Amino acid sequence: MAQTTTTAVFDPWSDPETSNKMAIKALILLLITFILGTLCLQGFNLVFTQVGEDVGAPAQASLITAFPSLVLGIVCFIYGSLGDFVSLKRLVVAGLIALLVGSVFGFVANFFFTANIWTVIIARVLQTAGEQVAGSVFLVITTKYLKPSLKVIFFGLYTAAYQLSASIGVFTAGVLSSIAWQYLFLIPVVTIFFLPTLLKNLPGRQGDNEHVDWIGFTIFGFASAFLTLFFSYMAWWMLGVAVALFAIFAVYIHKAAKPFITPDFFKNTRWLAAISLILLFYFTNYCISPMFNAIGTTVYGMTTAQVSTYIVWAFVCAAVVGTSSGWIMGKIGRQAALITAAVLMIAGFATAALAVNAGFLVLTLTACLFYCGVGLLYSPVFSTVIDTLPQSESGRGVGMNDLVMNVTASIGITVIGGLMGSQSLAGSSITGATGAAAGYANLLLIGAGVILLGLIVFLVFRKKIYSQN
Repeated sequence: MAQTTTTAVFDPWSDPETSNKMAIKALILLLITFILGTLCLQGFNLVFTQVGEDVGAPAQASLITAFPSLVLGIVCFIYGSLGDFVSLKRLVVAGLIALLVGSVFGFVANFFFTANIWTVIIARVLQTAGEQVAGSVFLVITTKYLKPSLKVIFFGLYTAAYQLSASIGVFTAGVLSSIAWQYLFLIPVVTIFFLPTLLKNLPGRQGDNEHVDWIGFTIFGFASAFLTLFFSYMAWWMLGVAVALFAIFAVYIHKAAKPFITPDFFKNTRWLAAISLILLFYFTNYCISPMFNAIGTTVYGMTTAQVSTYIVWAFVCAAVVGTSSGWIMGKIGRQAALITAAVLMIAGFATAALAVNAGFLVLTLTACLFYCGVGLLYSPVFSTVIDTLPQSESGRGVGMNDLVMNVTASIGITVIGGLMGSQSLAGSSITGATGAAAGYANLLLIGAGVILLGLIVFLVFRKKIYSQN
């Protein structure tokens, strides 16, 4: 009788040391992919007004930022949540292919053919949906597989990478605005060559649940989409659809056998208090670049290329502080780091409002102050929110964080962008500015007020948020 022997297949992700080494190799390439994709996002964020004029649709120019931001929020949530259920390898393959298709389509359709706002938007949506897989998978791997001493470091690197890519994107967009903005589309194409190495160093399966709740994802995604579109168009029927879909989603997760997110997730009051911080702190996340570009061109008669050579230094400051954010948080504590970040952001907005007519160099220094706060903010606020959830829900926590972060930023750029375009706040300001400068000063004061409200919420609820830490 033949003896049958079975050889156990060694899972490298079951060994902490091996999994750390493999995770770091994957995280480096994911970070580069994220940098290149975010570079495009920030580049188009700076020049969307010029692109809108070039394609003959200046009134719809803000959609070039609003639609991809909306998609970014939804796919952030889906990617992060799927990290609890399905293969990260499959997510990365799908993401990099979408990024490549969007890049090539965007360049070809708008460079070799007549540029059109919808081909720009479609390409940017594909690019955004593709590049964010790198960011979401980066956060899932960091949360699940890195040892605690490395988690803080890589959260800091993630923050620094975002700000570094923003600085490069602003500078590149400023240069290409005087040549051909279409070349911005081609920047992330190189990431497709990372795929073989990533497939070697990513875990094949996440979690034990074979079921993926596509119905739940679809309902929640459309509900979030209509909510954001309401703020873009102020069409009340869109708000009605959003409310109806959220109600259907609430009924669905109570009735479904295996929903991707359970009602208990939303009954976690510590998480609800913590996520409100992201809702407020990131409302103005996409507003600074277009606002300063508008001030430079309207008040000082500068070109976008000239503006970018100033503003790029604010993002460099954010990258430097972001790289050090883990170390800073370790020295002064998470709560103190979060408070310091908020105070820097408030000070940046408030001093910018007072300095609208003081010269663009002075304004740049206020932007540096603001972005030092932004660079410091991510690590303490992200870890604060994630620590309110059990590890089994960390993927969904990452996804919900990114969803709220990007949807609130999308709503913010829509609201602030609309006020900038209408000049409804121009004329006078308590800062003493007049005319168009007064409008920008008032918008900057609104930004300071939103961040101040976030700080007040944190101070009121911080005992609740950290009650079990």
